[in-house]
Amino acid sequence: MTLSQLGTFVFVARLGSVKAAARALGVSEPAVSQSLAQLRRHLGDPLLTRSGDRMVLTEGGRRLLGIAAQIVALGAEAVAAVQPGRPAPLHVVMDDVLAEYVAGPLICLFTQRKSVDASTGVAATAEAPLLLSSRLADVALGAQPAGEGLVSRPVLRCRLVVVGAPRGRRDHWLVGPSGTDPASDTSRVLRRLRVPESQVRVYANQTAAWKAAAEGAGVAPATAHLVAAQLRKGELVAVDTAVTPLVSYWYATTLEPANRPATAGTFLDFLTTPAATQVMRTPDDGVPRNRFRPPVHVSIWS
Repeated sequence: MTLSQLGTFVFVARLGSVKAAARALGVSEPAVSQSLAQLRRHLGDPLLTRSGDRMVLTEGGRRLLGIAAQIVALGAEAVAAVQPGRPAPLHVVMDDVLAEYVAGPLICLFTQRKSVDASTGVAATAEAPLLLSSRLADVALGAQPAGEGLVSRPVLRCRLVVVGAPRGRRDHWLVGPSGTDPASDTSRVLRRLRVPESQVRVYANQTAAWKAAAEGAGVAPATAHLVAAQLRKGELVAVDTAVTPLVSYWYATTLEPANRPATAGTFLDFLTTPAATQVMRTPDDGVPRNRFRPPVHVSIWS
């Protein structure tokens, strides 16, 4: 029985599927299935069984879950404890849009001010509470997640708009990966407008979705200040809908103060500074090449 196997079990149990656990951990579905199978053989219990489209806990799995979650969290703390000479670690997870546009400039500015070994990753809103409680992430940025023992602070007020080409089609809706996250701002707009799934097209990233919209392939939900440059150039125009402009907030979420690392509190304070707000509003100023940190997925595998 290993820490990786226990971590896999916790993620499958909390997220309800092998696919969701693999996405959160940044590994393949076969890797998750193999690790879970090894733990089942070692403990002599199925731990999880399929019920409809979800994995549910057996009685043995329910008894193990709380213990396994504590062991995973302690494992992450142990790694940090044996590296006292290194800069304090900070791992921030964000939704796809923030990771694509804001992560690099924001982390660059923070590490210029603080001696911190900072990294970023991509996570859906539903995955954030588990990543935080397992100590695999210190701060989550994006929509406000639900969960016990979490503290959320609004750090930026935004406006959601819909954009498209001046003479483009209006029957297709073009979204980035955040369009598959039910808690995202993009999904909120689609739900309020009752857009049928058959009219939604998902692109590899938000830039590709906006580019396709500029080429007339359809319309795309957008955070107004992130798409402002394209609107000024006339590449895109705002498209009137019944629900936009729509007010939205970016939240920073951590564990409660007694349970979170000091670097998480320091980063929360930084996010409320004028400099951080400016970076989040105008992230397209660029980052020096030697300080660029691309987003990465979280992994607990050794």
